[in-house]
Amino acid sequence: MKSRTLPGKFLAIATIASLALAVPGPAQAQAADGHWAAPGDPVAADLLEMERVWATLACVPADARYAANKAFVEKFIADDFVGTSPAGPLYTKADMLPKPGTTAPVERDCKVLGAKVRFFTPDLAVIYGSESAIVQDAKGNAAPRELIWTDTVLRRAGQWQIIAVQDMTAPKK
Repeated sequence: MKSRTLPGKFLAIATIASLALAVPGPAQAQAADGHWAAPGDPVAADLLEMERVWATLACVPADARYAANKAFVEKFIADDFVGTSPAGPLYTKADMLPKPGTTAPVERDCKVLGAKVRFFTPDLAVIYGSESAIVQDAKGNAAPRELIWTDTVLRRAGQWQIIAVQDMTAPKK
C-alpha cells in the first residue's frame, strides 16, 4: 500500500476545511438570512432618515438645492456607487453630483410613502421603499410620480453609504 505524501495530506485537509466552511452552520445560515430592523432600532432610524432626506432633495427650493444635493451625495453616496434609474440606464456618483448653475424644475409634495430595513450583516443592509412627488414634465404640466426602490447600504469606516440602488416607476393605479 502506498503511503500518502505531504501534498496529498494537505489536499485532503484543505478539501475537508473548505467543505466545512461551505456547508452553512446555524450561525452562517442566520447571518445569510438577515433580519428586519426592530421597531426603534437607532441604526435603522438613521438609515430611514437618510432615505427621507434623499427623497425630498428635489423639493428643496432652487436657491438651496445645489448645496443640499452636493452635501448629500458627498456624504451618503459611495465612490463606487452604481444605480439603475427608472428609465433603465445605469448612473454613478459622478453623474449625481449637481452641476453649478443648472436648474431642474422644483418638485413639490416630496415624501417617503414607506420604507423598511433588512440587515444582512452588522455592516450591510437593504432598504425597500417608495416615495412620491408632484413633478413638472417638459411641457410644464404637473403630474404625480411614485417610485419604488431598493437601496443597498454598506458601513465602511463607521459611515453608512449607499452603494447601489434600483428604482422603478410605480405602475399607474
